[in-house]
Amino acid sequence: MKVLVLNCGSSSIKYQMIQTETASPLAKGNIERIGMASAILTHEPTGGEKIKIVGEILDHKSAIEYVIAVLLSKNHGVIKNIDEIDAVGHRVVHGGETFTGSVLITDAVLSAIKDNIELAPLHNPANIKGIEAAKIHLGDKPQIAVFDTAFHSHMPDFAYLYGIPLALYKKHKIRRYGFHGTSHRYVSKRACTRLGKPLEELKIITAHLGNGASIAAIKNGISVDTSMGFTPLEGLLMGTRSGDMDPSVILHIMAKEELSIMDANTMLNKHSGLIGLSGESSDMREIEEAVQKGNKKAETAFNVFTYRIKKYIGAYAAAMGGLDAVVFTGGIGENSVLVREEVCKDLGFLGIDFDFEKNKTAKDEAILTKENSKVTVLRIPTNEELVIALDTEKIVNDIKTE
Repeated sequence: MKVLVLNCGSSSIKYQMIQTETASPLAKGNIERIGMASAILTHEPTGGEKIKIVGEILDHKSAIEYVIAVLLSKNHGVIKNIDEIDAVGHRVVHGGETFTGSVLITDAVLSAIKDNIELAPLHNPANIKGIEAAKIHLGDKPQIAVFDTAFHSHMPDFAYLYGIPLALYKKHKIRRYGFHGTSHRYVSKRACTRLGKPLEELKIITAHLGNGASIAAIKNGISVDTSMGFTPLEGLLMGTRSGDMDPSVILHIMAKEELSIMDANTMLNKHSGLIGLSGESSDMREIEEAVQKGNKKAETAFNVFTYRIKKYIGAYAAAMGGLDAVVFTGGIGENSVLVREEVCKDLGFLGIDFDFEKNKTAKDEAILTKENSKVTVLRIPTNEELVIALDTEKIVNDIKTE
């Protein structure tokens, strides 16, 4: 099956055309600066030449039209006609308490996604635009929604409830939802394959570390806790997000600096984290370069980042009553030798016998611990697009057999 996978943001679209039988992309690309005269489409067919097209793309409807056109292109396309697109898989950020798995998008489903806009005001509207645009251009092709939050929807109430009046949870659905669920699901399953053990028998901590970062405790295949909460702001220190903090700090800063709610939201989400502490960058590569040059603020930011990851690993090992594996993924998790090293050193008490030499040369899927290590640490590149494509294939095939 050929599945068009779409990840629609407010001013961007990432896409892949995936052949599910081979679990590989036929082409991938993205459109940036939607809504501007100088929008940029970058397209790369597998094994072919990467191209860039600059032009006026004013909305998501036009953007999807461009995507389909380049996929059909005589020189750079990977399909001969639109009928070769069997289905469309959409990344949808927030499913609230409504969706616990991937679903066929119907009018009722789309309405429910709209109902969750207040839980993800920056993301769900863009996801909806992508769904509506795809329907315009692809008609009755089946469309599937794959939710970031769904994998975490089976957490026990003692893990997802906050210590606020229960009436506020019931009235406004204020609870821990968690995000990056598709990534956590993918890498935990790949870890089981590498270890040759059933997912239902393992206790795994997955660390998705990028500009946004989260950790999940996965016990017997179920996410029982995760660091991001009601929003992606909670948990680890991130590129521009503060992560965990005393709520009173926010109130205190708002009073002292005379900040509005919007100002405070911008500060916590855009000007905190690595960039806030270092004053240098939100990019871990640049933070590490600054550390090597003796920049003390960058060193502090690096240490806070890695310390919080280590703290969560200890907490989640305790929460699950043991630990079999730790998985690093995401841009930082996959590529930063120093972050993995700093996080894993001194974790011998958990049963981690880290191999620092393996860590330095690790590529693709790799085990980073010594053979006698009781707990295995792995580097596994994530592949959220493949998860979306395979979920789409399964749902479409299930519909055909009904």
